[in-house]
Amino acid sequence: MTAGGFASIVLDVDSTLCGIEGIDWLAARRGAAVGAEVSALTNRAMRGEIALESVYGDRLAIVAPGRDEIATLSRAYVAAVAPGAGAAVKRLHGAGRRVVLVSGGLREAILPVAALVGVADADVHAVSVHVDARGAYAGYDTASPLATAGGKPIVVKALRLPSRALAVGDGVTDVAMRPAVDAFAAFTGFVRRETVVSSADFVLTTFDQLLELALG
Repeated sequence: MTAGGFASIVLDVDSTLCGIEGIDWLAARRGAAVGAEVSALTNRAMRGEIALESVYGDRLAIVAPGRDEIATLSRAYVAAVAPGAGAAVKRLHGAGRRVVLVSGGLREAILPVAALVGVADADVHAVSVHVDARGAYAGYDTASPLATAGGKPIVVKALRLPSRALAVGDGVTDVAMRPAVDAFAAFTGFVRRETVVSSADFVLTTFDQLLELALG
């Protein structure tokens, strides 16, 4: 496929917009053993070896993030934002492009970094976490399609984005956004997964490259 500009950009968050995997980052705070267990599950899901829905709830149950930890993760996302991401989103918006975030991560943790780079809350699509009156973990939105391997194309299709649309991400759940988008770009600025790269129409390592591709 040749580049020719895109009217809509669908960005993943973990290891794409930001250089961390949110749930893995939280798990590491539970100790090395827990961190390794959850990270291994994440990597297997992102490589397509196991279905995301088979491990999503298990990972969150292991980590059980409360209100304070979600706020701490928000700050980590902000600190790990990809170089040039905010400037790229600003230029894309200025050129009339639509930019949305579609993530299997935790929505409440993602909202502050979305605001930082200039993406409105209404354009942030992720999985909501529930906390009780004390701020303790009380589950997650189990009805969210984004907690499943095939959920991203369902969400993207429902958004009815202007054509042509480009999805950008690092995992097989991002590849799965085709054919709800016109093309997929593997983002390798933080992690490179060969199964994802081999399925991509484009390979990007920076947001400057994304900007060049999107603007055609």
